[in-house]
Amino acid sequence: MADVSTEDHVSHEMGLHTEQLSGRTQQTFFDLTEEGGFAYTDSFEVDFNKRAEIDASNMGAKEVNLRIRELMQEGNGTIVLKNPGAKHSLCVGILNKLNVIVEGSLGYFGVGLIDGPNVRIKGRVGWSCAENMMAGTVVIEKNAGSTFGAAIRGGDLVCKGSVGSRTGIDMKGGTILVGGDTGAFSGFMMQRGRMVVCGNAGKNLGDSMYDGTIFIGGEIVDLGVDAVPGELTDLDRQWLTRKLSMYEMLPEKGVDHFTKIVAGRQLWNYDNLEPAEKKLIL
Repeated sequence: MADVSTEDHVSHEMGLHTEQLSGRTQQTFFDLTEEGGFAYTDSFEVDFNKRAEIDASNMGAKEVNLRIRELMQEGNGTIVLKNPGAKHSLCVGILNKLNVIVEGSLGYFGVGLIDGPNVRIKGRVGWSCAENMMAGTVVIEKNAGSTFGAAIRGGDLVCKGSVGSRTGIDMKGGTILVGGDTGAFSGFMMQRGRMVVCGNAGKNLGDSMYDGTIFIGGEIVDLGVDAVPGELTDLDRQWLTRKLSMYEMLPEKGVDHFTKIVAGRQLWNYDNLEPAEKKLIL
């Protein structure tokens, strides 16, 4: 092995032993002194009673999102978005306490990457609504497209109608509530959180889910790999009743008919299994 301790080594000639190294720049993302919890250091103080409107008829998505930020900066705590025209990527990246009312429908990737706002959408939404949502509430009055709540981490995401396939894919926390049906592969690779579907569920429900809980009020076509029925407890019933009542979605017959789905946990050590054991699981 080469001796690198001597002063005449090439590393000394290159100055590698005298160079002053500094660590990564430390950035402050939250204000720990904010009363009631964490707040971003660049968040705006808003008054929920101060209301503003945006007519998005002749505006692009970037213009709308910048205008929302300007209105928040002016202290507006309630923003009404009119004529959204199902444009894509509207109301994204809102990291602030805010009330947003959307009078119409959104396209793909609506209200994604949000942390804190309360959003009510009176129309429909396209694919990937509320992707990577961190906190707050989003309530859709009609239907939603596929990958609803992809990688959601917190908050309540509610669709009072039906949703497409892959609902809650890679879900990491929070709650997803669906008043109607959900498509195939809902809960795929779910890691944490709770999903409640009052209607039916498509094929491969909960496929490869690692953890978390899924409640289905209707029929299930079939379960995915490592998704298994669980016992519906009194605590589950109490939580379902309270949560669904909050959004006026509680079925007339209550919640006793819901089926609970959890992870079988057979894939937790999947890489350590012998080929024959893998074949049995799959």
